[in-house]
Amino acid sequence: MRLDKLLSNMGYGSRKEMKKLLKSGTVLIDGVPAKEGKAQVDPFKQVVVVNGEKIEYREFIYILMNKPQGVISATEDREHKTVIDLLPVEYQVFEPFPVGRLDKDTEGLLLLTNDGQLSHQLLSPKKHVPKTYFARIDGEVTEHDQEAFKMGIILDDGYETKPGDLVILSSGSTSEIELTITEGKFHQVKRMFQAVGKEVTYLQRISMGTLTLDPVLKIGEYRELIEDELVKLQNRE
Repeated sequence: MRLDKLLSNMGYGSRKEMKKLLKSGTVLIDGVPAKEGKAQVDPFKQVVVVNGEKIEYREFIYILMNKPQGVISATEDREHKTVIDLLPVEYQVFEPFPVGRLDKDTEGLLLLTNDGQLSHQLLSPKKHVPKTYFARIDGEVTEHDQEAFKMGIILDDGYETKPGDLVILSSGSTSEIELTITEGKFHQVKRMFQAVGKEVTYLQRISMGTLTLDPVLKIGEYRELIEDELVKLQNRE
């Protein structure tokens, strides 16, 4: 890896700022001052020190976010705030992206990473990764709805969903439910309920695969995955 790429990934500023840093002689590779950004370095085998501080390099970053409403699941957008905008610069330099999407008005669990392989494993239709949502529904959700969801729902475009596990938490003029699905079609949860004549008024994702929303995280807050969470996510069959 080029030294300037390494320094950039670790948040040491713009290319101009890094040139100035290198000229100062305060960047050392195995104790030897490095002057050129194009110098090759292996951050896993060599010791890189900047201003007396050893760099602890990481290739990947994994962030669990409790996504708020009004923010879109994208890396950039000219009109709306994105989930990346909620992160500090020291995370943004790793160029993370959301794993899958939550609608603008949907809250809850969102994983952000720069690990493309893990993202593919979680999003691949062949992996059938379950995603569970909590929702408030305008209308009474019944056992008939449960059976319909278990069989698969035909959406407005004619697509028949895979079976969904619908759990009724409370039922009345307004109902509360949990729904587990293994797909991620556009507005799928909302469209499934529309197909049975009901409307989702609030939607929150509470789990994805082995990863669950941390109840300590307030809306808009985030944290890095702990090792146990990451290992379970990576080793999911």
